[in-house]
Amino acid sequence: MKKLFIVSGVAAMLATGVFAADGATIYKKCVACHGAKAEKVFNNKVPALTSLSKDDIVAGIKSYKTGANKYGMGAMMKPIATPLSDADIEAVADFIQSQK
Repeated sequence: MKKLFIVSGVAAMLATGVFAADGATIYKKCVACHGAKAEKVFNNKVPALTSLSKDDIVAGIKSYKTGANKYGMGAMMKPIATPLSDADIEAVADFIQSQK
């Protein structure tokens, strides 16, 4: 009975996202330009990330993957955004939202 409980507990942890993307860890790549709490305005072009909605953050990161976005920083952000999965992007957007 104990073995069954342990196995089902591990299965439950896997199903609930123990190994899900960690937005705080991903965001560490962003600190130099956007600040530790996503509070910095970057290059007088990009607003503080905490002032944006989650949907705007997700859309912005996805547009950087193509090398273009409305802030004109595509060349700088493309190498950072390109390796991110959709789950990574959602996780970092959630982390930024938690900094408000």
